Amino acid sequence: MPGGSNTSRIARSAGSVSIAVFFSRILGLVREQVLAGLFGAGTAMDAFVVAFRIPNLLRDLFAEGALSSAFVTVFTEYDEKRSQAETWFLVNNVLTALAIIISIIVLLGMGFSEELVRLLAPDFALVPGKIALTQRLTNIMFPFLLLVSLAALFMGLLNTKGYFFIPALASSCFNLGSIVIGGGLALFLPRYGYQAITGMAIGTLSGGLFQLLIQVPLAGRLGYRFRPRLNLAHPGLRRVGRLVIPAIIGLSATQINIFVNTNFASRCAEGSVAWLNYAFRLIQFPIGLFGVALSVATLPVVARQAATGNRKELGHTLVSSLNLAFALTVPAAAGLWVLAEPVVRIIFEHGRFTGLDTIMTAQAVRFYAIGLLAYSAVKILVPVFYALNDTRWPVIGSFVAVAANIVVILATLQRFQHRAIALSTSITMILNFLLLALVLYRKIGGFPAIHLLKSLMKIVLAAGTMAVVVNVAMNPSNTKNGLLLLAEVGKLILIGVFTYSVVGLVLNIEPFRKLFFMLISRMKKG
Repeated sequence: MPGGSNTSRIARSAGSVSIAVFFSRILGLVREQVLAGLFGAGTAMDAFVVAFRIPNLLRDLFAEGALSSAFVTVFTEYDEKRSQAETWFLVNNVLTALAIIISIIVLLGMGFSEELVRLLAPDFALVPGKIALTQRLTNIMFPFLLLVSLAALFMGLLNTKGYFFIPALASSCFNLGSIVIGGGLALFLPRYGYQAITGMAIGTLSGGLFQLLIQVPLAGRLGYRFRPRLNLAHPGLRRVGRLVIPAIIGLSATQINIFVNTNFASRCAEGSVAWLNYAFRLIQFPIGLFGVALSVATLPVVARQAATGNRKELGHTLVSSLNLAFALTVPAAAGLWVLAEPVVRIIFEHGRFTGLDTIMTAQAVRFYAIGLLAYSAVKILVPVFYALNDTRWPVIGSFVAVAANIVVILATLQRFQHRAIALSTSITMILNFLLLALVLYRKIGGFPAIHLLKSLMKIVLAAGTMAVVVNVAMNPSNTKNGLLLLAEVGKLILIGVFTYSVVGLVLNIEPFRKLFFMLISRMKKG
């Protein structure tokens, strides 16, 4: 299959990102463990989740999604075809404009924080003091939006220059700051009459600062120097704007979905917002490890292929990336479905996080896992549209997902309660993936879809076999508590990895074949 060199390059870059993301996701789970142990799934945690979600909704719009993809597309062209002076002027111009726009949004958000909280979680008003607490936490964390937006700009710059590890590691600094500063203040502040959850909000803001600062020295070594520049007529800035604005509109549909989900979750039992948050944090581990890593590694490659008009090669690159994503996310989803409860118990059931919280969170994990493949695939597909200067279809797909999300939740909420929200999220993401894949197939004149479908069928068979073997091997008496639980889950994971690998080799699944021959080649050289 053509595109082998690009596949290897993407795999190496994705591997570098995956290592960094692995550390970040581990620290992210530790952060959630700290929150679960200190606050459980009650009023304080519900308030913190909603307060953080408000700037986080805007972060996904202005930072990690739209801005990174648009900036990488334009910066790649300047880096390839323009002088270094013109390229750095573009960076400073975009950075200055971004800082001004986001600062205005932050000030407006803090000024209208109470209205935002009441809009996002109206039923919080039924619990005395819950709206006021959520508003206070929102005001503390809103400047996080500015810090993480600037960090996203530096991440795009470094990725385009071929540096993936440090930008991917930056989110580890966010989690580390949240854990050390947030956890420390949560224990310290109550002595002076402040609520412990306030410390976690300050820790979140500190983590955003660390996420930005770790990337600046590497950019400096590449020759970048910050010089405030603001030329609104600059063609590079205008092109970034033309790409960002439709992308923001498209991503706004995702944020509307999150708003809808939070609104419905606030109407369910006390703790539902927190259960869904813990569950999705757990699901984000494989999404970040596989989907985000492959997306970050693929974008510079497809941006160059799109710039040169090499659509056939772009199609092969896309299929290789999706194939890798499927081979990693499908078994992860199967494993999470089978092991949801013991995994949640190990990670979260400490302090104020109860056995009931474990059961409710595990139920949400299973329903989120249904859409894990689609989550990762969409993260790969959407930047390809941006590289082709087409933001229309991601927008259409996102708004179709909004409509489907509301329909599914309304049809299932009464029966499934908070689980309905997780199920709807998965269903709508699958629909979005299928729509984008079909449109992209026609847009680039086709890609090896039959090859991809055959590979997916083999992967599903291998993952299904793995799930059956793990379920049979599970000893329920060892999945209750303590070291026996940890040892049992560790044993089951090893059994699952071994089973999936053996079946993958027998079925001749492409990523396994390449990995196997690469290992054999290295052993011979050794």
